[in-house]
Amino acid sequence: MRLPVGFRAGATRAGIKPSGKPDLALLVSGTPCNWAFVGTLNKAAAPCVVRGRELLAGNRPLQAVVVNAGNANCATGEQGVWADRRMAELAAEELRLPPEAVLTASTGVIGQPLPLERIAAGLPQIRLGLELDPFAEAIMTTDLVPKMAEATLGGGARVVGVCKGSGMIAPQMATMLAYIVTDAQVSQEELRRGWKEVVDKSFNQVTVDADTSTNDMAVLMANGAAGPVDLGEFWRAVEQVCIELARKLARDGEGATKLLTVRVTGALSDAEARKAALAVASSPLWKSAVYGNDPNWGRIMMALGKSGVALEPEKLRISLQGIPLYQGRVLGFDRPSVSRAMQAEEVLVEADLGLGQGEGMAWGCDLTEEYVRINALYTT
Repeated sequence: MRLPVGFRAGATRAGIKPSGKPDLALLVSGTPCNWAFVGTLNKAAAPCVVRGRELLAGNRPLQAVVVNAGNANCATGEQGVWADRRMAELAAEELRLPPEAVLTASTGVIGQPLPLERIAAGLPQIRLGLELDPFAEAIMTTDLVPKMAEATLGGGARVVGVCKGSGMIAPQMATMLAYIVTDAQVSQEELRRGWKEVVDKSFNQVTVDADTSTNDMAVLMANGAAGPVDLGEFWRAVEQVCIELARKLARDGEGATKLLTVRVTGALSDAEARKAALAVASSPLWKSAVYGNDPNWGRIMMALGKSGVALEPEKLRISLQGIPLYQGRVLGFDRPSVSRAMQAEEVLVEADLGLGQGEGMAWGCDLTEEYVRINALYTT
C-alpha cells in the first residue's frame, strides 16, 4: 500500500524475533507532523508508552516512529527505560533528527532486556521507500497477516493506516500498535480533540481475549503536504480506516476462525450501546458458542445483562445472522437452520434494547482450541 505524500517506511531483519523474520521498522515523514497519541491504560505500561505520553505533553512535532517486534521491553526496570530512550537516539542519529521527534514502540515478550546492539546494527540496513507493506510485516508478532487500510478525501488528501495485533487484545486498548498517517493539513489541537473519540469507536471496541496489553498505542500523524481539508470529511475518513483496521484485528485473533460483529441499538446513549456490544463480543461463553455454531441466544442476553447498561428484557430484541431469536419473549426458530447460518466467516449479533437512540458496535472472534495452544506455548 502506497503511503501519503511525504511519508516513507522500511524494515529489516535485526535478529530480535527468534523466527528470523523482519522485526525492526521505521515510519518517517520528510517534514514535521502534527500528531495525536493514545496509549494503554494498563498500569504496567512499557517505557515506550510512558515516553510517548511525555513527548505528547511536550507538544513538539513528531517526524518518525521506530518499532521493534519480538521484545516488549516491559518490566525491565531502569535498564529498560534507558534502552527505550537509546533506541530513539539511535534512530534519530540515523535519520538526522532530534530524539524528541522520534516515537518508540516495542512489542513482543515481556520481561526480557532489549537487544540494543542488534537494533544499532539493524537501523542502518533499513531502506526507506514509498510502500507501507514492509513496515506492516515487520511489526507483526503472532499476527497471521499484515493489516492496512486507506481512504482518499475529495481533494486528494489520503489517510493510510497500519496496525498489528492478534492476542492480548481488549479495550483500553490491546496488544496493538496502530499508526495512521495523512498528508492532510490539520492542526495539532484538532487532531488531539478528535483522535480519542475515533479510538473509542474503533480500536477500543475490539476484543479477542479480554487482556489489555502493556505496550499498545495508537498514533495519528499529519504532515500537511496536501493542504487544508474539510474537517468533517477528514474525520469520517480516519474513522473509516480505523474501523477497517479494528475489524482486521478481530478477524486475525489468535486461533480465530470467524469475525464476530455485535451491533447494539436502542440504548440510552451511544456509550451504553458500545459498552453492551463489547460485553457480548468479550464473553468467553458466547465466543465458544460462535465457534461451535450454537445459536444459544441466552448467552447473548447474559452478556448484555452483566454489562451494567440499562436493560429491560421485555423490550429487548435479539437477532443472529438476521434471524430473530428473542423479541421480549422466547421465539420459536429452526435451530439447525440458524446453526448453518453461523457457519460463515462473519457472525453478526444484533440487539435492540428498546430504550433510546444510542447505537454502538464491537468486534471480536470465536474462541478456539488453537487460541489455547498458541498461548500455552508462547515462550516455549
